[in-house]
Amino acid sequence: MIDPALKMRSRIVACLAILLIALTSLPTASAQKKPTVEQFISPPFCYELVSAKKTDRIAWIAYERGMRNVFTAAAPDFKPVRLTSYLEDDGNDLTTLRISDDGSTVIFIRGHSLNREGWVANPTSDPRGAERAVWAARTIGGKPWKVIAIAGNPALSPDGRSLLYVKDGQIYRAAVAPMLTAKTDKDEKPFFKVLGTNSNPRWSPDGRKIAFTSNRTDHTFIGVYDVTKKTITYLSPSVDHDTSPAWSPDSRRVAFIRRPGTPFGQQGQPPGGFRQGGFPPDGATPPAGRQAEQQPPVTNPIKGMMRAAFKGGYNLSFWVADAETGEGREFWHNAADEKVFTNINNIQWADRSVIFSLEPEEWIRWYSVAVDTNNSQPVTLTPGDGMVENVGLTNDGKFLYYSTNATDIDRRHVWKVPTAGGDAVQLTTGNDIETFPVALASGSMAMLAAGVSQPQSVAVLEKGGKPRIIYPTVMKDFPAEAHVTPENVTLTAPDGLKFNNQLFLPRDLKEGERRAAIIFVHGGPRRQMLLGYHYIQFYHVFYSFNQYLASQGYIVLSVNYRSGIGYGKKFREAPNTGRRGNAEYQDVLAAGKYLQSRADVDPKRVGIWGLSYGGLLTAQALARNSDVFVAGVDLAGVHLWGTSVDPKEVAYKSSPISEIEKWKSPVLLIHGDDDRNVAFSQTTGLVQLLRAHNVPHELIVLPDDIHETLLHHRWIMCFNAMDKFLNRHLKGNEN
Repeated sequence: MIDPALKMRSRIVACLAILLIALTSLPTASAQKKPTVEQFISPPFCYELVSAKKTDRIAWIAYERGMRNVFTAAAPDFKPVRLTSYLEDDGNDLTTLRISDDGSTVIFIRGHSLNREGWVANPTSDPRGAERAVWAARTIGGKPWKVIAIAGNPALSPDGRSLLYVKDGQIYRAAVAPMLTAKTDKDEKPFFKVLGTNSNPRWSPDGRKIAFTSNRTDHTFIGVYDVTKKTITYLSPSVDHDTSPAWSPDSRRVAFIRRPGTPFGQQGQPPGGFRQGGFPPDGATPPAGRQAEQQPPVTNPIKGMMRAAFKGGYNLSFWVADAETGEGREFWHNAADEKVFTNINNIQWADRSVIFSLEPEEWIRWYSVAVDTNNSQPVTLTPGDGMVENVGLTNDGKFLYYSTNATDIDRRHVWKVPTAGGDAVQLTTGNDIETFPVALASGSMAMLAAGVSQPQSVAVLEKGGKPRIIYPTVMKDFPAEAHVTPENVTLTAPDGLKFNNQLFLPRDLKEGERRAAIIFVHGGPRRQMLLGYHYIQFYHVFYSFNQYLASQGYIVLSVNYRSGIGYGKKFREAPNTGRRGNAEYQDVLAAGKYLQSRADVDPKRVGIWGLSYGGLLTAQALARNSDVFVAGVDLAGVHLWGTSVDPKEVAYKSSPISEIEKWKSPVLLIHGDDDRNVAFSQTTGLVQLLRAHNVPHELIVLPDDIHETLLHHRWIMCFNAMDKFLNRHLKGNEN
């Protein structure tokens, strides 16, 4: 007779063995369910980091799943505190964050900018319309309040009690204080009223005076309004154009830029050029430089006189004037034959110098000129082969923090240099990306930091340490472990130009496999994609989507084509790009053929996608080379340069529609009809041509939305639609 206990144990062992076999045969959780688009684009994106001058407090804005909120943190622990409670994906943008010197008050703008018809973006199609207004909050907590509805940007007073804004050529002031009913611009009167078109108000550090620019058409003054005395003083008034007022730390003097006036009331801007170190938004084209040596042949006799005058002497100088008396003197000017220091548009006062950015040769650098000497030569502050993109001054003005790609061309790191000149010291290194440094009152600093799987976050750099992430520290459902590390691939275009790319290889790629591949082309074109999360919000999202595509098995190549930033002036200003011949397309085509040549890519399954200028290049690829690119997604692309359809015009031949007859590959088009960068008619016109030529296409129109959607749920909808479209045409999946 078998022992019942032994029989029971045998049964248990047998059951456990069966269960073990069943469990080992089941797919793993990761194999069962891959991360979704929603998870990849879920983490917060931090931006507009600011710091107080008199205390160790910072503030920033975070975008998370469509919710935009203001946060603050203070020493010693820098624990993040949310100051606002905007907990809906409502498309209301938050921008223009400012903080008072004592760190007690922040202001910000809620609501997007105006379009050409004066409409605030209203992507939810709210029948009540949308508003753009300044809001304020106390950093100790409490409910935020609306200050005033304005169209422009505010200048917060040092004590945080009032702000200035410009309307109809005059300067207004609004109190930053909680009130039962917020004022509107109709309730306000100019803070002071003077002749001319007045702009660019700058508070003195002590908050007692306001410097401003007063444009009188053929000449421009720098004025100073004394808040207590209620008087106006013009600084060394002349027949010239004076711009960019910069206060001395003691509030006694103002430095400014002077250029020759415009003779005989001629209309137009003073001589100068497109601002260096800043690039236009996607879809915009920077105006040509206005340096005298670059002007076309002169036919206007007045312009001829101006150019002759510039040849006879300098055309740019720095002045400094007493804010009380207006008496001033020149402390630097460029040489008569100057070809380097001619295009300076903004200066800042830093300790005993003024500093400015310029791109005299290959790289955007910062320079310094001493105020209390006569015509001393500019000192180079930021060395190395790399561009300086954003900067922050220490509170005493003695040091400049700056972010650059010098020594690490496809990333950004933070450096520090004395503003009077001296050795620059690199503060951050490694494989992360650090941008937008700000100084803290104690001498430490904060910055925005990102990485391969680290979304753009707020970090504090204390003396002698490494950046410490303080927000976000918890990201629920974010698939950081599913990210792959992109690698740089340098390719050569048919004309010999070398260009950088980021290659994303799927984790599960096996030897001998041939995968579908996708090219991503950025917009701008004044942009550079990096080896990690980007510092611009929608490129931050696009990096997430490229990581998602890699997680779905695609091989992804992000192309930094010529005319982008980050690789020097010659690369950015490459000849025959855009409407002048579209030379940058050969970089995209070379990237496509590179993918086709890879042993792990199926050459018959290469797709492409991009937004804005990237949409243009996507359309170019599909129209010119449907033999290489079998499908594409074009978001808000340009399809016709200008208005001419003359086949002899270079601009037309540079446009995607010039080769519509060759376009065979299917395309998904996505565009918001309140786009402020690329006219919606660019998509309207293309669709008519695609219909006429029986080109397979799909269309998503986003009513009342802008160039890049302001709504998180629309990003999810668009990315899921893109995913399905690409799966159908590159993988043959009909899901």
